[in-house]
Amino acid sequence: MKSFLKALLVPVLFLAITSSNVFAQEWNAAQKEVWKNVEAYWALDAAGNLDGFMSYFHENYIGWEISQPMPGSKATARKFIEHDYKTEKTVLYDITPASINVIGNVAIANYYYTKIVKNAEGKEKTRSGRWADVLMKQGDKWVLIGDHGGQIEKD
Repeated sequence: MKSFLKALLVPVLFLAITSSNVFAQEWNAAQKEVWKNVEAYWALDAAGNLDGFMSYFHENYIGWEISQPMPGSKATARKFIEHDYKTEKTVLYDITPASINVIGNVAIANYYYTKIVKNAEGKEKTRSGRWADVLMKQGDKWVLIGDHGGQIEKD
């Protein structure tokens, strides 16, 4: 019995130790460029820079945040983002890419996020979720033409 457990345990431990390398991805130059832009607009959003953040939204953007009943336009997104900036501040955030697919001048970036926000009363809340951003290369940056996602669980 002892040798059976040892024979079973060794491969399981090996897989556990090496699994992070199995799922790690090597990004090509285009994928790295897309992710750099995702990081840039998340930083602008966290800083409360409305105009900077909105500069990453294409004029014909249509996005669907999972808590909303219908997709919304750039104007709708701006209205809700502006309200969020007035009612809470981002204290800390982290984004982790799951996949990035680049086809010509269009890309889809899937990622997880966690952020801590502080409301007007000073109470902090942690939010986690996922996004699928659809981007198009416009000039020297990748801009959002659509997205879908949001918070996984409610506060």
